[in-house]
Amino acid sequence: MLRLVAVLEGARRRTLAFGRRALGLDVPTADHTIAVLHQDETEVPGLDRKERVQLDRIRLMGATGTVLMAISALGIGAQPVHQNPTSGVRVLGIFARAHTGSLAMCMVGTVVVVLAWLLLGRFAVGGIGRAPLRRLTRSQLDRTLLLWIIPLSVAPPLFSNDVYSYLAQSEIAARGIDPYQEGPVAGLGIDNVLTNNVPNIWRDTPAPYGPLFLWLGRGIAEITGDNIIAGVWVHRMLALAGVALIVWALPRLSVRCGVAPVSALWLGAANPLVLFHLVGGVHNDALMLGLMLAGMEFCLRAIEDIHPFDGRAYTWLIAGAIVITLSSSVKLTSIVALGFVGMALARRWGFSLRNVLIAAAMLGAIAIGVTLFIGSMSGLGFGWIHTLGVANKVRSWMSVPTVLGIIAGFGGVLLGLGDHTTALLSITRPIASVITAFLTVRMLVATGLGRLHPIGALGVSMGAIVLLFPVVQPWYVLWAIVPLAAWATRPAFRVPAVAFSAVVSVILMPRGADLEVFQIVGAAIATVIVSVLFIVITRNKLPWRAQQGVSAPSQTPTSYGVTS
Repeated sequence: MLRLVAVLEGARRRTLAFGRRALGLDVPTADHTIAVLHQDETEVPGLDRKERVQLDRIRLMGATGTVLMAISALGIGAQPVHQNPTSGVRVLGIFARAHTGSLAMCMVGTVVVVLAWLLLGRFAVGGIGRAPLRRLTRSQLDRTLLLWIIPLSVAPPLFSNDVYSYLAQSEIAARGIDPYQEGPVAGLGIDNVLTNNVPNIWRDTPAPYGPLFLWLGRGIAEITGDNIIAGVWVHRMLALAGVALIVWALPRLSVRCGVAPVSALWLGAANPLVLFHLVGGVHNDALMLGLMLAGMEFCLRAIEDIHPFDGRAYTWLIAGAIVITLSSSVKLTSIVALGFVGMALARRWGFSLRNVLIAAAMLGAIAIGVTLFIGSMSGLGFGWIHTLGVANKVRSWMSVPTVLGIIAGFGGVLLGLGDHTTALLSITRPIASVITAFLTVRMLVATGLGRLHPIGALGVSMGAIVLLFPVVQPWYVLWAIVPLAAWATRPAFRVPAVAFSAVVSVILMPRGADLEVFQIVGAAIATVIVSVLFIVITRNKLPWRAQQGVSAPSQTPTSYGVTS
């Protein structure tokens, strides 16, 4: 009997030790694998005269690329089926008739922008594993980013038709119909001009977005009515407002993590995925990310900057929690940020289970109160909770559980067992959700114990959510890249993030025309030829090769912000 008790006690201790180890409770800081992604950056002087000249050329290069993309969008952008302003116009309409030429122009512009962004990185983050001796200033980067954004801000939508779904769903809400119950066909009619612009796959699908976004969209619909062009423009203003919030919050968060603001902005705001998909594609992810980061900055002001924790700190904390909840009312995913605020707050009070529960209760009450307020005041209610999974009908090549299910299903077909892909997806996707929850809890614990900065832990958690999400669009990766840009500085993160951003930005096709294979191949060949010739011609004018003073070994002067 005593031996059995000893065996059971030993098993209990081993299980407890394994659980603590799995959650990161007993992991020494030095052994915490995620922490190696961060290293404080140092303050360095500004660019010299030669580098400023090169910066001007890079700035002009990127602007030329975005102008080419904006012009080509007149032909192969996601133009509306009805109310196309270029239809029948002699000069502007030529781009719609010359699909191969317009595609080649768009491809060339895309590659030029990506190359300009990579060259700009020499003056922001240096080379691989090598920090710059001199770095461009915040104002220089801001002017560059603004110059690159303007052409895409006035161009037709690119790379996505989602904005037309926004318009249709908003019009449904404006008519007093529940957009969480009816899709565009049922709510507006199949002959409605807004319905005709929605891709076929989404015409019978209710809205998957939060009530704040549709509340704003309803206001836009009441102003613009059936005017598609005006509606697209106002929705783009919302996307630009989100990008502006990212530009405001990201450098402030990066300083808290000991990272140079221009380094964070280069990867997180000047990223081609931001330019092409959040601005050019008019995606509401821009508003979600902007509100989430702004809310994090407000909350961290209360937690990290104000001593003692007085009424002013509670004001900043409550304001930040409200803003984060607003972001989750655009897309629910960002609500996870409140968890990291709560763990950082519990650590400020003295990390214990009691303080964790108090922080969770306070922030949870704020989130519930704000969500109830938006649902009731907008009149949209809470039907969005039941439509969060409507996009799961899409099988995305970037989603790990979806790809595994498809591969296994295809293997079954090859073996003569039949196509069981749907059944396999019903297994792989829930397993991925459990893994995501575990990784998020692990990051929360690491935040509470002070092993990871809340921004870094949030970025890692969002990365897990994105990669293991049932449906992953290319711009979803920004949910992780943007916050991690303010914290993760090591090549183990930056190299894959930069490579993914560059490659995906180049390979995705515009959505405005049905293109034949020979058109894509011809445009790609023309793009390669033009790009190679451009590099050869500018080999002595632009910093294609690492130069002394641009990507030299890192120095050790004063560090930015606070060590994380």
